[in-house]
Amino acid sequence: MVTTVQEQGDKALQLALDNDYSLLILDVMLPRVSGLDICRQVREKKQSQAIIMLTAKSSETDRVLGLELGADDYMTKPFSVRELQARVRSQLRKVHVLQVANNTHVLEDNGSLVIGALHINQKNHQVVFQAATEFELLHHLASHPNQVFSRSQLLASVWGYHHSGYEHTVNSHINRLRAKIEKDATSPQIVQTVWGVGYKFNPQGVEE
Repeated sequence: MVTTVQEQGDKALQLALDNDYSLLILDVMLPRVSGLDICRQVREKKQSQAIIMLTAKSSETDRVLGLELGADDYMTKPFSVRELQARVRSQLRKVHVLQVANNTHVLEDNGSLVIGALHINQKNHQVVFQAATEFELLHHLASHPNQVFSRSQLLASVWGYHHSGYEHTVNSHINRLRAKIEKDATSPQIVQTVWGVGYKFNPQGVEE
């Protein structure tokens, strides 16, 4: 695996846009162009790009901002090398799952063409694409219909680690997922919130 290191934000952005990297690890405090700006611009053009944000800022607001801009994971300094390695392995597993899925072509009974994470519904003229983490999150929930999962359970199953304080990682990805698959993200019928517990996949919501 080839690793590229770039300390200048503007050059890092150009590299990220011009090349197909399995994973981007972005420090927020980069000169010229911040890591947050890189994350936002890359996510706009490459929805399936895996991104981990690193920052010395530890406030909840900063974590939420990074995730809402499209980061798949977020780590605050100081952190151990072993923890970073675990997060990297987790993201690379998701990339592999998505790459395998993208080689699968299925024509469903309702006429929808499914090419991995890309769903093209000719009848409704809708196209839905899931980024790597969102794809695995949806797959996990849909594999256990009507089963309620807490945020910590989803962190362990989808992200692959057990750490408190990262619940907003789940919240942000659920919100992004709903924006793509729900008819009305403000009143979700497919991925539902069970207040005080967590989230569940409602198969009836898909059929409506």
